[in-house]
Amino acid sequence: KFLQLYPNALGSGSGSGNENENENVNGYRQDPSTKKFIEQLTQVVAKILTDTDVSDSINKSNADHAILFEAVNLIVCWEHSGPAKLREGAMKLLGKFISVREPNIRYLGLMTMAKLAQIEGSGEGVKKHQATVLVSLKDADISVRRRALDLLFVMCDSDNAERIVDELVAHLVLADAAIREEMVLKIAILAEKYATDLRWYVDTILKLISISGDHVSDPIWHRVVQIVTNHPQGDLQAYAAATLLVAASPRRCHETAVRVAAYVLGEFGFLVAERPGMSGEEQFRLLHQHWHNANSITRSILISTYAKLANLYEECRPLVAPVFARCKNSVQVEIQQRSAEYAAMREAFSPEAVEDLLREMPPFEEKKQSALEQRLREKEGDSSAAVVKAARPSAAERQRAAQAERAAQDAIEQATEEEEYEEEEEEDIEERHEDPAHDSVPIGIPKEVIPAMRKAFSNLCTSPSGVLFENSLLQVGVKHEYVGSQGRITVFFGNLGSEPLENFKVRVDNCDHLSMQKQGTEGLLDGDDEDGCVVAVRTQAKLLLLVEVMAPFDDAPAMRIKFQTSEGERHEYPLRLPIVATCFMEPVTLEAPAFMQRWKSLEGQERECQEVVKAPPNAPEIDEDYMERIGKIVTDGLKFGRCEGCDPTPWTVSGAATFRTGSKDKSGNFINVGCLVRIEANPQAGAFRVTTRTLHPLCSKAVKNVALVSIKLA
Repeated sequence: KFLQLYPNALGSGSGSGNENENENVNGYRQDPSTKKFIEQLTQVVAKILTDTDVSDSINKSNADHAILFEAVNLIVCWEHSGPAKLREGAMKLLGKFISVREPNIRYLGLMTMAKLAQIEGSGEGVKKHQATVLVSLKDADISVRRRALDLLFVMCDSDNAERIVDELVAHLVLADAAIREEMVLKIAILAEKYATDLRWYVDTILKLISISGDHVSDPIWHRVVQIVTNHPQGDLQAYAAATLLVAASPRRCHETAVRVAAYVLGEFGFLVAERPGMSGEEQFRLLHQHWHNANSITRSILISTYAKLANLYEECRPLVAPVFARCKNSVQVEIQQRSAEYAAMREAFSPEAVEDLLREMPPFEEKKQSALEQRLREKEGDSSAAVVKAARPSAAERQRAAQAERAAQDAIEQATEEEEYEEEEEEDIEERHEDPAHDSVPIGIPKEVIPAMRKAFSNLCTSPSGVLFENSLLQVGVKHEYVGSQGRITVFFGNLGSEPLENFKVRVDNCDHLSMQKQGTEGLLDGDDEDGCVVAVRTQAKLLLLVEVMAPFDDAPAMRIKFQTSEGERHEYPLRLPIVATCFMEPVTLEAPAFMQRWKSLEGQERECQEVVKAPPNAPEIDEDYMERIGKIVTDGLKFGRCEGCDPTPWTVSGAATFRTGSKDKSGNFINVGCLVRIEANPQAGAFRVTTRTLHPLCSKAVKNVALVSIKLA
């Protein structure tokens, strides 16, 4: 009765546990009698834990166990408010209870230990009993097995997750049907929650499907699709596509495996299409072998996948067309509608529109609570130890969320920068052409010149010299050369008109990452002379820039040209100088094993950038000659050393380089950044995947961007 009457006294009297506080809930801490009562209460509970001997008599034994469990429940209720020694004593006592023969005692011990394990700091203590809990998972009593499963779920963390999940998967083979669905759900939650490598998560779900596919609910395989779609970093999408293709290869495989394989291959199958036995045609044949045994839901998914395969691979179209023709008359409305719409799509829309309609799905919105956690809450209620555990984000989940947030922020910033630059150009053009004769509005870059100007800039990023800008009045040429972290850039401004260009000025913006010295024709630089210089007909003004890069960067310096014609028309052209990060690369040649070792060591969201780009519409078919041109881009344009032998196919080009800077570390050594790049071609899809990995995120982003524009111009 004493324990039942005062279960919350310690919690009320001790509050946060801060001994320096003078005030607390209801003023208990200031009351000496309350302090004395709390001390007596903790002494009583400690004495019960240490001095209570369980009797051999059944009735007396039940009473002894009831008192001990009541004491332990009181300690659980106190949580951090109680002394740590009491929690340790309770954990040891429960360790004895879960080892006895009596199933009722084991049941109560497992259930109470699961509650105690939720208290922060109790994780290490409960891990000591992991082997005993695994034995209870094989108990003849299903209620004991359920409590053991709950406790394993609660005690799981980053250190023991793989072992516990593997043990549960191994036991799933022998588990009876009554507990299988619960086991599958909890294994799926744990695998996602503690996966430091999401490839292990994909493998685990596939094991669940192969062992107990009937108990793998739709939310579980839907979650696989969401995670693979939302994590384009690294090789997860390619790994999932290849693994699921192999899983769906046997003629007899579970229908859930066919569904998830069909969805993932439709979205990301192009990433593995160049591998032996994984072409678009092979993907179609391996999936279509399951058509006759599939139900209407699976067939609907397959039809959408067939449409995407036919869009990517020419050889799949004659294989897919008869399927659509037969299904147009299907009694299943969903199958009939999908088949009719996909079959008519190419006739109703332009190729570009079809491409947009059938492109990869965008990332799924991340909800605060996943569908699996919602399902667990529905089955067990809010007070369940497993539900409380599932609601707490793990370290792996927090890390993935932070990576996704950084990736989204980087994408937003890049898109914003591009939009701002384009808007600035368009505003210059529109505003300055509204009233060309008005003195207050200078004439900007003509609209028709902008596409050629952008192409010229992209070319100059990987070429030593060329024309940056040209119209009827002015030609701007650039010649640049680099050694290590230093560069020499010469810019020529030639007058192509029939009248002198007066008040000619040039302003080059200073950058934090570049140390820059500027020299030029007298009066050319903005600030040297208010009147600027005069560029006579068929002559040039000259600007010399001596630069040294001090830190990684991903944007090009801005340059603004101003001048006036003899008729009084003022012109102003905003341009970008082709000074990009790849200008300061020094090639490095690595053997294939050394390259792959470094490549794996640079895995991670902050170090990797990746993007898929389509070959230009007028580009020739991707063959070995085309790949040689890509190799030239890597070596001559990006200034990377070619690393041969890294892949068994000719459709991948790998390279390595060092980004040189003029900054020094504390030891006086120059700071350099190692950079790796891989360009993988998919001839059937007419696409390339560019992946860069470096120790600095700006280097990864800069190399990727230059590689993308170079491929578009190849």
